[in-house]
Amino acid sequence: MQFGIFGVGDVARDPVSGRTPTEHERIKALVEYARLAEDVGLDVFAIGEHHNPPFVPSSPTTLLGYIAARTERILLSTSTTLITTNDPVKIAEDYATLQHLADGRLDLMLGRGNTGPVYPWFGQDIRNGIALAMENHALLRRLWREEVVDWEGEFRTPLQGFTATPRPLDGVAPFVWHASIRSPEIAEQAAYYGDGFFHNNLFWPKEHVRQLVDLYRRRFEYYGHGRAEQAVVGLAAHLFVRPDSQDALREFRPYFDGSAGYGSGPSLEDTMARTAVLVGSPQQVIERVLTYRENAGGDYQRQLFNVDGIGVPHKTVLEQIELLGEIVPVLREEFALGRPAHVPDAPTHASLIATGHAQPPRGADPTARRTPAVVQP
Repeated sequence: MQFGIFGVGDVARDPVSGRTPTEHERIKALVEYARLAEDVGLDVFAIGEHHNPPFVPSSPTTLLGYIAARTERILLSTSTTLITTNDPVKIAEDYATLQHLADGRLDLMLGRGNTGPVYPWFGQDIRNGIALAMENHALLRRLWREEVVDWEGEFRTPLQGFTATPRPLDGVAPFVWHASIRSPEIAEQAAYYGDGFFHNNLFWPKEHVRQLVDLYRRRFEYYGHGRAEQAVVGLAAHLFVRPDSQDALREFRPYFDGSAGYGSGPSLEDTMARTAVLVGSPQQVIERVLTYRENAGGDYQRQLFNVDGIGVPHKTVLEQIELLGEIVPVLREEFALGRPAHVPDAPTHASLIATGHAQPPRGADPTARRTPAVVQP
């Protein structure tokens, strides 16, 4: 079981102090969070991709490349990489380069993004979002798995005799998670390829999360990748923890109420009851996270926590990471209890080599030209 932190790099006003950090401060802070996450024993640091204000991570490969040079152990990921508005050739080359720089400590989440104006900025139409995600991912797989690619699709100029460079480290493509909060087509896509499925369930009730994850698990088994309980699942949560639960609620409330995402909806207490917003003491957080097995339809592989953003000050974020470092060892022990031996761990570069993924297949990827059928949950 992997535990880590993720963020989207928003630049938000602190509703308590009234101060808004600069873009420079936010970028440098993200690096500090990643380094501290490694120091306290977390497994994963992930950062999103945004091309619109008030967000700063428009170049996650640059940011993660710098973090790779400042860390030694922690696995680096994205949350998410925009598979719809990025050129698959550029994704293949950028992330293969980053994979080399990080000595294999890399995977990535692919997502469509939820900001409509971004699509035309990159020459695309949001109405083609699902089709772009399907086609671009199929091409990305081939670019990583085939030395020479001949390809023609709907949304990109054809490729003839093209080789993406550098080639993936040790002949192993970075593991891919497909991230979605509402689209059965993306859950189906993840299952079709045997990739991971990550549900960023901050705003959604557990019933919705379970429905989409169950669809992915059923279709993972249908496509012959293993039993449903062996599917590779990741979940998210928004965390704010203090030694005393009442202090946590009191301190977090103004940030919740002032947030563009949370503030105009249900109350903090209602949101905590229905979604993956965790506010309380360490023991309360542990007890709540352990219930996520139900949301995931069984044992799962990755749990990420959002601890920064929505104006929470830098010092407080560092304190959250420190406390999470105390919580995670308990969660590891509890999740290990009763975990079936046939349920895999989250894939890593080393595990993919060990299971025979180091030899690229010869010829064309037989799945690349096929479109997964869409099965409604």
